[in-house]
Amino acid sequence: MHTLPVLRDDDLSAAFDHAASTYDLLVGAHPGYHSQLRRSARRLGVRSLPPGSRLLDLGCGTGASTAALLAAGARRCGITAVDASAGMLERAATKRWPANVSFIQAPADRLGDAAADGPFDAVFAAYLFRNVTDTDGALAEVLAAMAPGGRIAVHEYALSGRAVHRAVWSAVCRGVVMPLGRATGNAALYAHLWRSVIDFDTAPRFADRMRRAGFVDVRALPLAGWQAGITHTFVARAPRREGPVA
Repeated sequence: MHTLPVLRDDDLSAAFDHAASTYDLLVGAHPGYHSQLRRSARRLGVRSLPPGSRLLDLGCGTGASTAALLAAGARRCGITAVDASAGMLERAATKRWPANVSFIQAPADRLGDAAADGPFDAVFAAYLFRNVTDTDGALAEVLAAMAPGGRIAVHEYALSGRAVHRAVWSAVCRGVVMPLGRATGNAALYAHLWRSVIDFDTAPRFADRMRRAGFVDVRALPLAGWQAGITHTFVARAPRREGPVA
């Protein structure tokens, strides 16, 4: 299995484009997928944001993370939902969304026009950072688009570092995820999913990476169920600007 490639950039976007039509079906069969997203969205604390706050939903895909933010109380915020895959965004566009939600196509490390909606008071990034070529560059891009003191929650497959959690992840992928990928004609994407998690930072290392990028108050919070030790919510803040010295 270790010979399977990790997809990058245009190849990864094309794989998501191809998988868009069956993506919702597969994640709907994933135990806890939507409830865990909602939990991470609640950890972002969007319900306490002032009305009119700007919120960036980075790596929104077909809109599962966007729906999680709305369920968590973000209906009073302006939500800019961003993804690099045109196919995933086309799928998201077939759904009904309130007027406070807009969708933009852009990669995480080149936000471009999406950043014009900022500075963002809060950022939600689900299943994103292990899929970008330059993780540090993407974190820097996101931090630059945030308001001072702004909140971020990263919902990501990041293994604990314990062998048992690595073994559970590989068993789930071999027994369920990759066979479903082959059955739907998306073998490369779901092989990438397995490999990208194995190769990505452990939870402690990703938390350290966020600190090095300049985020403060970084915490790695576990999730429950079979994903315990496999998926984490990373919550942090952008630093506040220091006032002038008297």
